[in-house]
Amino acid sequence: MISSPPDQPASPGNGTPQTLQAGLLKDGRLHLQNGPIDLIIGALGEPEELRKAYMQAYDGFDGLLEALADDFESLSRPITSEPKSKCGVGDRMINAASRFSEEHFVTPMAAVAVAVADTVLSVMVTSRRVKRAYVNNGGDIALHIAEGEEMTVGVVPQVEALVPQGAIKISASMGARGVATSGWSGRSMSLGIADAVTVLAESAAAADAAATLIANDVDLEHPAIERARANSLVEGSDLGDLLVTTAVGSLTENEVSEALASGEETAQEFLDSGAIIGAFLIKDRQMRIVGDVRHCLQSMAGKNQESRGNGGGFVQ
Repeated sequence: MISSPPDQPASPGNGTPQTLQAGLLKDGRLHLQNGPIDLIIGALGEPEELRKAYMQAYDGFDGLLEALADDFESLSRPITSEPKSKCGVGDRMINAASRFSEEHFVTPMAAVAVAVADTVLSVMVTSRRVKRAYVNNGGDIALHIAEGEEMTVGVVPQVEALVPQGAIKISASMGARGVATSGWSGRSMSLGIADAVTVLAESAAAADAAATLIANDVDLEHPAIERARANSLVEGSDLGDLLVTTAVGSLTENEVSEALASGEETAQEFLDSGAIIGAFLIKDRQMRIVGDVRHCLQSMAGKNQESRGNGGGFVQ
């Protein structure tokens, strides 16, 4: 059952009815939901600090969906058209997408899920003494890791998988504060055929934008790959009439390797520019690792030990 956090009204704001819902799960984590945004939030610290942190997360979440809705038209435009935002989460989306726009088509919407997570996490930990904290938005995760601490994030080999089949361990010294995954069969549309591309970056918004673009480039021309125009599938899609993947048939190992190599080149470009810390790419159990992150990977065996992918299951 979902209820309001202590000392908070069920319908916050100026008296206008709200759809925002909040409550503590049985394991003590905080669940926040408003429309399509569904956050699971966890933290480690003293009970009173956690209570205050969760209250701050609630306050930071209140109004985010409405602010994004007001800016939706602008945030759906390519970075090259210089979209504008009147809210902090929109600014995070624009800043994240701008890091990758020189050679790639990208709109701020590529970073929407975890820009929300970044924003809520930032408000949550302000002036709070917590060792570790995270905000998980559909498997893409913003992280707070204090000095000397580390966190383990569950990962999956396909973005639609529900059960993690491995994990990546992230220490504070790595500088990674965001983990995001993209692939052709996930909630968002993709131009490529990756089963999963997981990216570690300094922010969750940057990881999300990068994972989207790398997954787009895990691709090749092949009759077994079916595509459709994005706006024929979702009216008003920020991808317009670009062709997105709708089905992927049987490919040979060499063809999968070719597709992964294309995405790997893009990931290496992002790594060299400092936009990401590392990436794991996977398609049909073939894998690639980009960056010095192999030591983070745990329990994800594949037939080609070159990489790994994530969907963000459990977080410890």
